[in-house]
Formats: sequence, C-alpha cells, structure tokens
Amino acid sequence: MIIDPINFHYHNNMYSPQLVLLLLLIVVASNILCSASLALPMVHSRSLAMTISKKSSRVLPLQSLDYMMEPLRGFRDGYLITLNLGSPPQLLQAYVDTGSDLTWVPCGAVSFDCVDCDDYKDYKLPSTFSPLRSSTSLRDLCASPLCAGIHSSDNPYDACAVAGCSLSSLVGGTCPRPCPSFAYNYGAGGVVVGSLTRDTLRVHTARDPAPTAEVPSFCFGCVGSSYREPIGIAGFGKGALSLPSQLGLLRRGFSHCFLPFKFANNPNISSPLVVGEVANSDNSHFTPMLKNPVFPNYYYIGLEGIGVGNGSLVEVPSSLNSFDPEGNGGLLIDSGTTYTHLPGPLYDRLLRELGSTIAYPRAEDVERRTGFDLCYEVPSSNGSALLPTVAFRFSGNVELVLPTDDCFYAMGPPKGSTVAKCLLFRRMEEGGYGPAGVFGSFQQQNVEVVYDMERERIGFQPMDCASSADNHGLHLK
Repeated sequence: MIIDPINFHYHNNMYSPQLVLLLLLIVVASNILCSASLALPMVHSRSLAMTISKKSSRVLPLQSLDYMMEPLRGFRDGYLITLNLGSPPQLLQAYVDTGSDLTWVPCGAVSFDCVDCDDYKDYKLPSTFSPLRSSTSLRDLCASPLCAGIHSSDNPYDACAVAGCSLSSLVGGTCPRPCPSFAYNYGAGGVVVGSLTRDTLRVHTARDPAPTAEVPSFCFGCVGSSYREPIGIAGFGKGALSLPSQLGLLRRGFSHCFLPFKFANNPNISSPLVVGEVANSDNSHFTPMLKNPVFPNYYYIGLEGIGVGNGSLVEVPSSLNSFDPEGNGGLLIDSGTTYTHLPGPLYDRLLRELGSTIAYPRAEDVERRTGFDLCYEVPSSNGSALLPTVAFRFSGNVELVLPTDDCFYAMGPPKGSTVAKCLLFRRMEEGGYGPAGVFGSFQQQNVEVVYDMERERIGFQPMDCASSADNHGLHLK
C-alpha cells in the first residue's frame, strides 16, 4: 500500500475556535438525521476480516462477560473493528482508537453527510447505522452520566437544562428528554456531530464466528454529519464512554497486534484484538504507564532515549518522561495517530543521526512530493536490510527495536533497480498543548501491545501478527 502522508488521526483536548461556524452549520443536518433534540446543542472538545455469521447463537448476559476477542483489519491509515449493533444486527466498522473515549458510527436513515472527505472517494466506505431499523434503539437521556461526560460538564443538571426540562423534573432527575446533540473534535481538525444513542452490542467471546454475548444499552454516538471523518471510531481510552469501560473489562486490560500496512484493504487477513485478558508472555517487556493528573483518560509512557543503528544513542528531552503542571508532556501511545510524532529538536537530531549512517542517495523529489523529510533511493532487492534500525528505550529499562519496515516505507513501486523509501516519523507542532510526543500505529506494526491496567503498565513483544491471528482462530484465506 502507498502511504498517504497527509491523512492521519491525532487527538487532543484543545478546542479549535475556527471550527465554531462549521459546527453551527452541520449540527442542523445532524439533528435531522439522528432525531432532533428540542434545544440548541452543546459544543464539546476532546482531544474484520472475519465475516460474522447471522446464524442464531447462545447469548450470554452482560454480567457473564469476562473476555472479548474481535478481529482487526487494516484499512487505509488505521485498523477497523466490526461493531454488531442493533436488533436485528447491523454491521458497522470503526477505527480502533486508544486516544479517545467516544465510540461513534455514521448514522442516518437516508445518508451520512461528510464534509471535506474527498480523500476517501476512491474507497468503499462502511455502511451507516439506521436507528429506525432497530427495535432496541433509544436516545440516551439528558440525566445520564454519559450525557454529562460527552458535554464535559461537572454539573449533572446542565444537559437537562439545555434540553429544556422543567425545574422540578430537572431537580428530581425525572426529565424524559434526550441528551442534547454533541460536537466532538479531533486534533487533526476532524469534527463529528451527533446524538448519544443506546442499543444492543453483540461481541465474540470465543473462536466461533457467531457473536456469543450481548451488551444491552451500549452507548455510542449516532453521527449524522462529520468534517473529515468518514469512518466511525471505537474509543479505547480510560473514560466511562470507552468501549472497554462500558463492557466492564477495562480493568482487566486489553491487547492488540497490528498487521503490516501491506495487508491494508485486504478483507481476508485480520489480527486479534483481545479485551479482558492480558497476554502473559515471558517475551513481553513492560514499561510503566505515566499518570497524567490533568488528562487521566489517555495512555502515556516515558521515552528515555532512541538508539540508532550500531549503538548510537539520541538523547531525548525530559518532557517525554514527565508532565508540567498543565498536564503537557509524556509520550502518548495512540492507535488513532498513524505516524510517530517527536518534538522538533529531537526529531531533527534523529534525522541527522540517521542521515550520517545511510549511504544511499537522497530521494529529494519524493521528499518534496510527500512531505516526508528523509527519503532514499534504496536497492529494491535488499535495501531494507541495510537501513539502520531504530530502537525506543522506554522507562524501566525496556527497549523496543522497531522492525525496519515500521520506520522506512516504500512510497511507490520500484523504478528499475531502486525504490524510494521514507522515514515515517513526523515533527510535533511547535507551541502546542498536550503530549510531548505520540507513538503512532505505524510503528506498532508486528508488535503485540499489551495494556495491563491492573499493574498500570504497557508491554511490547515483536510478533508476526498475521500468524498470531491464525493462532487465535481468525482464519486467513
């Protein structure tokens, strides 16, 4: 797959004021498609390959759910999970995102309105969810704690006040009005507008291709309009809205193994996402999670150094291993961001160190065309074997040597005996709030990443993720 250097997901907690006018325009369409509230919406800011059988299966009550395994497949710039929603079930696909909490799907009885989504015009996009076709679909109520959460309100009465509830019903907690529409924005500029909806979610608890457990009243965003976000997102953050939290499995942890991007858009190859069971391998190396008191719902780890090639060590700033009083700093591990981002000075030092060890000619025309800063013309036969390795050294004396293809990637087919390969890292924006760096999904390929929530640590183990899928019973064709 040829990597699109422009499009990647990145999430932060800062609201972008220039989007206010856009939000006011698209919220009208959202209200029409997702059964409107009676009041003006609040504006919020926050940072399978396996075909599921429609045959009947034994359904377990939620209290019996202690494990979930779903197949992931690569698509364009991320990894998709299939959500089995509604009664009868409707199959929706969403990007797995450890950098946000909200799970949402494109929604609407007629169509889903996506503004500025031309980059996806050549792709077959997932279907939309229709609440009218589900007998168990209900709007979430304004008094719901999750409604207060989506609107970032510490006052439990705010949402019902906006919904137009009477004072007596508001104070008594009896207002029957739905949660007002929300706007949820992402750091790369994407915005979604919709309504909190509850419906039945069916999940896999065994290798049987039919879902074996159901989660009643699962809360998700029914999104009628979006800006630059044509595909749903499954939030795997630490907040109450996230998918693992609603399943009651977050404290038990989860793990994923992302396929190489060369398998992207191949519907027959998948990799495992396991929730509620932490992999316990002697080959996994764990680094402590960093606790961010200001932004507690995200996953941070400490980066202490970057090794290059034959042992050179690039020193990193202390901000990648700590937080300031405003909560800025740390290395955010985020499956919703495609490429790893590093602070500008560190990024420049890494480029210089790599450049001093690579003897191949620079592909400057490719750099200008793609926007990547370090591209080389390498032999198409064995060029990758001669490129230097990059190793991340995390807190706790943990080193992860990144596979070469997780760092340098072909920007197109070979030309003669050479192919242009670029370093797929990015520079963090200067002066921004939030994490000091981001560990993106591209650099997590063929690595089992384990979120051990009980021990508050994250583990890494290099692994052939396609073979791991086969071992988990996710059949490859």
